[in-house]
Amino acid sequence: MPEYSGAGDPKHTLELLWGVRERPRRGPRPKLTVERLVTAAIAAADADGLNALSMRRIADDLGVSPMSIYTYVPGKAELIDVMVDRVLGELTPADGVPGGWRARLEHIARDNWALFHRHPWLLHVAIVRPPMGPNVLAKYEFELRAVDGIGLTDLEMDAVVALVIGFAESSARVSVNAAEAERRSGISDEAWWAATAPVLEKLIDGAAYPLGERVGTAAGQEYNAAVAPARAFEFGLGRILDGIEVLIASR
Repeated sequence: MPEYSGAGDPKHTLELLWGVRERPRRGPRPKLTVERLVTAAIAAADADGLNALSMRRIADDLGVSPMSIYTYVPGKAELIDVMVDRVLGELTPADGVPGGWRARLEHIARDNWALFHRHPWLLHVAIVRPPMGPNVLAKYEFELRAVDGIGLTDLEMDAVVALVIGFAESSARVSVNAAEAERRSGISDEAWWAATAPVLEKLIDGAAYPLGERVGTAAGQEYNAAVAPARAFEFGLGRILDGIEVLIASR
């Protein structure tokens, strides 16, 4: 089951995102900070995924009591929103990228692709209500700058950015899943196909699926796997940008 951004208390989440709840107002000098907690949470999620993330896990990693965590962060829902905002801060603007709008959108797509691979847990957060933190807002701003002034309406600018980011996310999901399948099974794609192909040849009449036989054989020989996520990403990104170029030229 995915986690959902925006599932926590909006007031507490925004206070965390903008640093208002940085430390307790009363009591002894604090041993922790929100930043340390979020850094530990991101490290735990990077290592073991969101399912392994809990207040107790973070407390153990930091060497504090679980109850002390709640002094800084009300709950897991608010914590995930801050984690999302923090990692989105790793993305870089495309302002100085040479080559016009197309090169800028390529940069944005590849930057997001890389981010999802660094933090695969991000693919398990449904960001339908984005955490309105400083990095989320900055990200949207510099993504829009990449297509500002090229002939698109405001709504088209928003849609183009959403299209490119959505494609990067979906492509990264296939890539991350493929890597995870190999890690969990302990079997490489080559070994899996070597074990599967001889059995298929006995069970299936290739003549019944002539196109699948021809194209699948060519693709399998080229990719040495059932899928090639990185190649599919590059091909799909090029075609998306071609389509955007047609839209711009139509003006």
